[in-house]
Amino acid sequence: MGSNYFNHRTSFAARTLPGLLDEGLFCLYYKKVMLSYIDLKPGTKFVLNGEPYVVLEYSFAKKQRQKPTVQTKIKNLITASVTERSFTQNDKIEEADIDTRDIRFLYSRNAEYWFCEADNQQERFNLEEDIVGKKGRFLKENSIVKAQVFDGKIIGIEVPIKVDLKVTEAPPAVRGNTAQGVTKTVVLETGTGINAPIFINEGDVLRVNTEKGEYVERVYKS
Repeated sequence: MGSNYFNHRTSFAARTLPGLLDEGLFCLYYKKVMLSYIDLKPGTKFVLNGEPYVVLEYSFAKKQRQKPTVQTKIKNLITASVTERSFTQNDKIEEADIDTRDIRFLYSRNAEYWFCEADNQQERFNLEEDIVGKKGRFLKENSIVKAQVFDGKIIGIEVPIKVDLKVTEAPPAVRGNTAQGVTKTVVLETGTGINAPIFINEGDVLRVNTEKGEYVERVYKS
């Protein structure tokens, strides 16, 4: 079952508004929320050309004899591409309806990540690597993460910025090598490798920054 499984609007309506599933009434109930150009503050999510974006930066500009504009830097929540765009009071801007729900990570294989509902392992589905992102290599089996759902499809997952993972492989430190900043590659329980200080051993638990893919500190010494 693919990522279309989470059609949150339909499932919500089916549970609470069984008489409104007629297409016309359904659309009336889920009336689009429109935003003004001055609403595009950092963190605001909106729809542009049918895809969801989030505002990263915002500045208001008004010059004599010119209409006021808003200059923004925005990020596509599907492709992760960042671009700059200006908006005026004449622009029609639809707020993005993005839902989040808990899902359970099961395993990965051949660049596919398999998940299930948080409380039902029978409802399984897979997400491709470009949806999960680089943080996917730090996912522990059976861990709970939040899925971002837009228009009935999962467009991404939220992985904690910092996670604690056990070292399963670590080469021994070279005797006599005491230079500061020397690192070695260790393998974590998720199967991915990172650079860590030479004093790290197998069995240690490391705190890792998932955004940078970097070692932060050792939280447990074996």
